[in-house]
Amino acid sequence: MSDKSTAHADWDSRIGKPSDNRITGVGELPPPGGLLAVGGTGHVLLDWEPVEGALGYLVHRADRADGPYEPLDHLGGDVLAVPHPPYADTLAEPGRDYYYKVATWSDGGAGQQSGTVTGRPRAAGDTPAPVAVAVDASATPVALPPVWNRMIGAEHFSLLLWDEPGPGGSDVAAEYAESLGIVRDELGVRTVRAHGTFLPETVAVGPDGSFDFTGLDAVYDRFLATGLKPVVELSFMPRELTADPDYTVFAYQAQVSVPAEWERWGDLCRDLTVHLQDRYGRDEVAGWEFEVWNEANLEVFWNGTQDDYHRLYEIAVTAVKGVDERIRVGGPSSAAAGWVGALLEHCRQHDVPVDFVSTHTYGNAPLDFRPMTRGFAEATGRAEPEILWTEWGVTPTHFHPVSDSVFAAPFVLRGMRSALDSADCLAYWVASDQFEELGWPPRLFHGGFGLLTVGNLRKPRFWALRLLTLLQGGRIPAVATGDGAQALVECLATRVDDASSVDVLLWNGTLDQSKIGGSAALDRTTTVTVSGLEPGTAHSVTSHRVDEEHGNIQAVWNAMGGGDWPDAGQWEALRAADRLPDEDLGTHRADADGRLTLTVDLPNPGIRHLHVARG
Repeated sequence: MSDKSTAHADWDSRIGKPSDNRITGVGELPPPGGLLAVGGTGHVLLDWEPVEGALGYLVHRADRADGPYEPLDHLGGDVLAVPHPPYADTLAEPGRDYYYKVATWSDGGAGQQSGTVTGRPRAAGDTPAPVAVAVDASATPVALPPVWNRMIGAEHFSLLLWDEPGPGGSDVAAEYAESLGIVRDELGVRTVRAHGTFLPETVAVGPDGSFDFTGLDAVYDRFLATGLKPVVELSFMPRELTADPDYTVFAYQAQVSVPAEWERWGDLCRDLTVHLQDRYGRDEVAGWEFEVWNEANLEVFWNGTQDDYHRLYEIAVTAVKGVDERIRVGGPSSAAAGWVGALLEHCRQHDVPVDFVSTHTYGNAPLDFRPMTRGFAEATGRAEPEILWTEWGVTPTHFHPVSDSVFAAPFVLRGMRSALDSADCLAYWVASDQFEELGWPPRLFHGGFGLLTVGNLRKPRFWALRLLTLLQGGRIPAVATGDGAQALVECLATRVDDASSVDVLLWNGTLDQSKIGGSAALDRTTTVTVSGLEPGTAHSVTSHRVDEEHGNIQAVWNAMGGGDWPDAGQWEALRAADRLPDEDLGTHRADADGRLTLTVDLPNPGIRHLHVARG
């Protein structure tokens, strides 16, 4: 590791240096093979053979065989490529023929397209289309990676000390702290990422250039009292260090300019690390992640170039690891899955540490970056970086109605299931609607990013994560077949080691945000068969549901007349309704072959959790 005096002596000579692209230049990937299109009820189901090295796939559609072919936009924003097959096109209209091609997706974007297939959706019938879910309880359970609760996002931590009335007359600091306790206790969250480590209320710069972290101490003391750990986002720039102090973002005017003197950025990162160690202990801080900046690939968050970001990153990681090599540092913390390959390539060429790659995406399941992280490890001999999606959600748009909707609940489960094998963390953005980036919430249900409303009512997205947390034991095989299976209807199953209970989580959702209000054509009747049980044994079955009529606190508010903010009596009624009760489905006996079968309705959007307990 170079010291401060030599780490950047040759920086200017690096700018524009050609890269041999060992990480990202894997050659043009072949197109997917075996593309199939099957007309289903309310959709066309597309499937294809995965391509080694692909980060994802981009589905194209045309109204005629000769095109033009355009990428399918499911209206969620950000990256349109999906990480794996199958894919359900629910934008297609019944009775019409559509033509499809699929392209591989790499760090450079869409590659070669497959051949063409044709599909035609069917119209809905009198009863919902059938799907079957087969669960093998005889299989050996394997650990279910907790990608959903390793980390969560939150508004800047200084809200823990907010002393002014908040939206709807709320106590911002108390509710913010309570929200962190709720996600800790009910979702099992362990770490929290928030912007603004270097906001004016947390870091002051003295006349002599020294850094005063008194404000940060008060904020971190309050945060650490929750029992959670911080992800230290090294952002934004103290005003005194900026090259352009008028370049700001958000209602709280965060400074997002490049530094006037780059070495001062290194001083800040180094002094912060030393200070945190002195206050909270070297071993404690060694267990935290340090992430460099936020979404520098967007002009709104950074007025420098990509090379400038690499310089920012390299200075930061040099400073932090110069204090303690054990601290895990990563980036690029980018929007829309960008700049990951470029950072890995920079770190490979210049022998710069990168313990994890972090990036963000919204409105889709996350891409699979393992080909690049594995390529980095092979090219450098270093450990493979972890893959941390440090922001993820149903939409990147503030005040969007989808955020309060049931639609978002199965979306969350689709993303989390997809990430189980491809990521180390998928952090939902954010915990609470106590959030001021583009202005405070104007009403209770305003389309806020939070899993919890102002007042900490649980939205359908919260219940989706809660049901993941209720899965007991290890993962066992669960496969859906039928109309829209594995693309609309998906499933997970677990059992405890002694096979005394099995949990089955199934959901019905689409990426297509034109269906926020639901779609009767996409409703399904689902038959769940659990095999591998002891023949003849009795099992009690309980259920949880999330749909328009269950786990939907906005519907409760609308039934009360809606409006901007509840009065005292309405708050009391909303809190009484803020729960997901057990439903007793009775006792069922395994047949002579050790199989237990249940049939349940599964609307779109909707979730079912079944707990099957012996005895």
